[in-house]
Amino acid sequence: MTLPNGFTVTLDRGTRVLDGGGALLGGQPTRLLRLTPRARAMLAGRSLCVRDAASAFLADRLLANGMANPQLTALADPALAGEGAPSYTYVIPVRDRPAQLGRLLACIPSGSPVIVVDDASLAPERVAGVAAAHGARLLTLPVNVGPAGARNAGLRQVTTSHVVFVDSDIVLPAETVPALMRHFADPSVAMAVPRITALTADSAGGWISRYEHARSSLDLGTHPASVRPGSPVSWVPSACLVAHVGTLLDIGGFDESLRVGEDVDLCWRLTESGRRIRYEPAVQAAHEHRAHVVDWFRRKADYGTGAHPLAVRHPRDTATAVLAPWSAALVVTVAAQRRWSLPVAAALWTTATLRVARTLDGTAHPLREAARLTGGGAVNALAQGGALLTRHWWPATAAGCLVSRRVRRAAAVAAVADVALEYRSRSTGGLGPLRYAVARRLDDLAYGTGVWLSAVRGRSTAALRPRIVVRARRPGSC
Repeated sequence: MTLPNGFTVTLDRGTRVLDGGGALLGGQPTRLLRLTPRARAMLAGRSLCVRDAASAFLADRLLANGMANPQLTALADPALAGEGAPSYTYVIPVRDRPAQLGRLLACIPSGSPVIVVDDASLAPERVAGVAAAHGARLLTLPVNVGPAGARNAGLRQVTTSHVVFVDSDIVLPAETVPALMRHFADPSVAMAVPRITALTADSAGGWISRYEHARSSLDLGTHPASVRPGSPVSWVPSACLVAHVGTLLDIGGFDESLRVGEDVDLCWRLTESGRRIRYEPAVQAAHEHRAHVVDWFRRKADYGTGAHPLAVRHPRDTATAVLAPWSAALVVTVAAQRRWSLPVAAALWTTATLRVARTLDGTAHPLREAARLTGGGAVNALAQGGALLTRHWWPATAAGCLVSRRVRRAAAVAAVADVALEYRSRSTGGLGPLRYAVARRLDDLAYGTGVWLSAVRGRSTAALRPRIVVRARRPGSC
């Protein structure tokens, strides 16, 4: 599968151009890619347009390494097939919620193929009435099978090349699906997903509603990304997505045994099959978040209960933290809070910096680039360590606080630092720092509770364990 001529990619914001264009440093995991003079000439600033087999190979490699993203506006629009017939079908799983269903159906262009899958609603006649009023095909399931099963039931009825899964509590702008379809100009792409934002950003809403607007679990940020395990965007929600029908059928669609985490599982199975998933925040879909504290807390805990089933299915990709050996040692050293902690931590960072610098030999400033990489790695490791204390392991942290002053100090620093850094770096929906801090901690308590419940039910600590990863950064060339 080759990228077509005209396909344009732009270097990711995290990719650095070294030595006047002679090398690129970035990707997930970070790697150094040395460019031949011919490859260097293909780059126009930070962009590359495919014009022949060689440029297609370079663009494909940049995408595969997470060092570049497709330039959406330069991609061809494959939204129509044949004589103007849509090449995608909307599949909407729903259980009751007729008002939300009607609102969504009103967003879909007239004449589009739409399948509404009624997952055993308590008032099926209301769902049927809304579907009929909007000309949608109705598929009624006799028993409730959950979102994964409902989506699969709809998928099996799709006759177009692509499917658009949309939850009923979504409001879908007209430009979202056509824009996502552009990503399929890359024949390796199996799925494309927009940014999921809050339906309302009204500052007069409740404090939980405003917190969700600022920090929803479904909102994966403002930067485009290749979705893959272990990367900053390691999964995407199934609230709204466009996918290639044949590819989904080949891997069996969603796992119907999962009521939570089925979207994570699907993403990871797609990447394991060698296909790409694109996260495209340039277009959005608005989600009606839960606004009542009890419902919101319960939903966050539900997300956590998917941890153990995912750990069983994807043991290499599921972890409470992913650390290199040196950064794991640094976290333990700092958490020990001894007189020797800072000197030993400095020694660990220095050693790691020198080792990384050796892999960058031949570049203009290997030590400077290595220090930048390991500095970022140290900050990331400490942030993950803090999340272990306040989120994934909070029951153990609470028990430790009863008997250890050092645990109390570590937990307090992690909780305060987490909120302080987030409050400064992101929009907070008009919430004051105290309410934001309370919501943030409740968020962690809820999710962590779900994780521990899943571990207890599964009689395994797999969902609670961090992972130590040894990666050799070997320079490549192109």
